[in-house]
Amino acid sequence: MERFTVRLCFSAPQSIKSSARMSSEEGGVLARFSQSPIVYKGKKAASDSTFVAKKLLKSTGKAAWILGTTFLVLVVPLIIEMDREQQFNELELQQASLLGTPPPPSAAAR
Repeated sequence: MERFTVRLCFSAPQSIKSSARMSSEEGGVLARFSQSPIVYKGKKAASDSTFVAKKLLKSTGKAAWILGTTFLVLVVPLIIEMDREQQFNELELQQASLLGTPPPPSAAAR
């Protein structure tokens, strides 16, 4: 079985190429403006600020992931255990009141 390779080449029409070349040769307003040092500095500043923003977002994402996983591993089990202990203490108090005995000292102190 033979393989066929198709290559597509797109290029600007000749009239666009020649008009762009003429405007840069003639020193058109747009050509002169795009080559000015102010435009270069503006493009450089935009590029630098984009780079910094990307780095900041990436590091912020990493910090958020670390904080989230730490919370899940350390804090959530602690909250669950504290809730379980509170329910157990309430159950002890309820049983003590039903039996008519004074509440245990450990449950009353808390």
